[in-house]
Amino acid sequence: MRSIPSPPWLLAPALVLVLALPASAANLRIKYIDSAKIFQDYTAAQEAQQQFDRQVQTWRTEATEKETRVNQLRTEVRDQGPILSALRRQEKEEELQKAIAEYERFVQDIWGPQGRAAQENERATREVVNQIRAVVEKLASDQGLDMVLDAAGGTIIFADRSLDLSAEVVRELNARPGGTGAR
Repeated sequence: MRSIPSPPWLLAPALVLVLALPASAANLRIKYIDSAKIFQDYTAAQEAQQQFDRQVQTWRTEATEKETRVNQLRTEVRDQGPILSALRRQEKEEELQKAIAEYERFVQDIWGPQGRAAQENERATREVVNQIRAVVEKLASDQGLDMVLDAAGGTIIFADRSLDLSAEVVRELNARPGGTGAR
């Protein structure tokens, strides 16, 4: 759930951007946060992480129970197979296949790419990130900051919209012959 600290060189593009700004923008007020430290120290983030960890432990326990059932059925089929009637052996093998399918479906439903673990992690993280973003934006506004960077992610968390060159870049690109970027 926590942001993974990024190497400091990820801030280099932002630094280059700041250094390339015209002299009139030299008075930019920039600060940064460390989202990894915030996630580590923020009580609500800790609680969300603990709640997520408890849910993951519940899922692991359930998966272990299903896996134990599969292993038990495998042992029964292997050990009892030779002495069971053909019909009873087939029933046991079908029961084993059903248990395997149920276990695999459960694992995929929980830990697959779109599984419940990923969804729950994203939900909990989104709530905490939204809270952090709101506070950063308030502090940035109160302190008259133009930009707030994240040392852990190498991203801009807040920026005065007047600093955004995106529209101008698109306008320039689209103004080129064929809008393909070639001059």
